[in-house]
Amino acid sequence: MFEHFTTPEEIFSYKLGSALTMEYDSLEMLGELETTAQRSELKTLFQEHAAETRQQIENLKKCFELLGEDVNDSPSPTTKGLAKEGKSSIAKTDDSLLDAVVLAGALETEHYETAVYETLITHADARGASEVVALLRANLDQEQAAIDKIKKAATSIAHAGVAVEETDSPDAATGFDGLGGIAPAGVPPFLPPSSI
Repeated sequence: MFEHFTTPEEIFSYKLGSALTMEYDSLEMLGELETTAQRSELKTLFQEHAAETRQQIENLKKCFELLGEDVNDSPSPTTKGLAKEGKSSIAKTDDSLLDAVVLAGALETEHYETAVYETLITHADARGASEVVALLRANLDQEQAAIDKIKKAATSIAHAGVAVEETDSPDAATGFDGLGGIAPAGVPPFLPPSSI
């Protein structure tokens, strides 16, 4: 689309298109994370965020419309890299650790997405595009809520794994997981993908 940026508007349009590609990539990743997750609560979490992501895609398309621009799908190499890293981590992870690994990948992706939205909001606000800011803010709010849910799930899984390691009690090994279900026996502590 753009070979060389000459105006702030061109940069914004490119970044907006990159955000659209980012959300399409995220939607694909969420489907893979849902399939890989072991706990039903995590599958539900990823399904719910996929529905939000579909709305975010529509919001981004509406931003182009409000700006009187054609929708573009600029590349998003960062999300391609995050997806590749996630697949690599999943491929070399024991099934008993998969939930911790998919949550780590999801959290990393959500943090990247919030940074993208914060940048877009700053520049849309500078352009005086208040309706665009409102749509981008709605997307950012959903991403931040997703981060909170993912962190809560990751914390619960990490603590359940530590409890299993600290006691030989069968009751502790199958205790409540904090997500509305029972944690599988022998769930190990959280390990970041880089340490696997």
